[in-house]
Amino acid sequence: MKIVITDSATVTKGDISFSSLAKYGTVIRYDLTPPEKLDERIRGAEMIICNKTVITAETMAACPTLKYIGLFATGYNNVDIEYAKAHGIAVCNAPAYSTDGVAQHTFALILEHYNRVCEYNKTVAEGDCVKSKTFSYFPLPIGELKDKTIGIVGFGSIGKQVARIALAFNMKVLVNTRTPSDNKDVEFVSFDELLEKSDIITFHCPLTPQTNKLMNKAAFEKVKHNALIINTARGAVIDETALREALDSGKIMGAGIDVLEREPMSADCKLLGAPNCIITPHVAWAGLETRERLMGIVEDNIKAFLEGRTQNNVAV
Repeated sequence: MKIVITDSATVTKGDISFSSLAKYGTVIRYDLTPPEKLDERIRGAEMIICNKTVITAETMAACPTLKYIGLFATGYNNVDIEYAKAHGIAVCNAPAYSTDGVAQHTFALILEHYNRVCEYNKTVAEGDCVKSKTFSYFPLPIGELKDKTIGIVGFGSIGKQVARIALAFNMKVLVNTRTPSDNKDVEFVSFDELLEKSDIITFHCPLTPQTNKLMNKAAFEKVKHNALIINTARGAVIDETALREALDSGKIMGAGIDVLEREPMSADCKLLGAPNCIITPHVAWAGLETRERLMGIVEDNIKAFLEGRTQNNVAV
């Protein structure tokens, strides 16, 4: 069994081991694979394991031995699923591995905007605390989450965990989802109602044709003044031009962004240097414990496939 890992550098900087996969076959690992070298590197492989490598129909057609694509991710928009399905190639993702990490990062972004910990630390480092005439100086406004309304777009495992944390802060929780449930702790509303009533809007939905640029110029016109926008889902869920306009105009309090339309960030990214905008480089999922959990799921998926009980196959 030839197993090719195409982009291991997106999963580890040396703190995650791939040695456990060797029991399933001959593992060939590349840190990153440029598109022009992909077909050559996977030639003769029965399994490809990847994170963000784009696997097109043409690539799969050029590798007739291919039986399995394993993903170091929950999302699978980098794989031509229809081709895989038509040709019996299993595409197995890693669902729910990052739930706790992403929910935690969501609130790290929210709390930074409300408590301004880094900004206050900077003023102390610059000597303002030493020069202060009072025991406490508070030139930067901060606020409580209690009684604020958080609007959650998407109510999968991450959205549900964000709701649980919000309730612990005594927040009111609005949810917009295609599949409302009987959860009595939250209120299910339309997207427009969520925009109009939420102090914080956070996205936890997949990127689909329906959610692409869901948060666009028209949507920003409906939000409350001083709303906070959080995105730890997929960059293209938000129209970056519209978000920049909302930040520049002061229409919204700010934004906390972990994902961008183009990654790595381009030099001409609309959000670079935007006021009141915190950007982290797609790291909500990257905690060590989270990545160790991910590796466990990836290995379990491979083992299940080889034992004839394929799991987490999205190409069915």
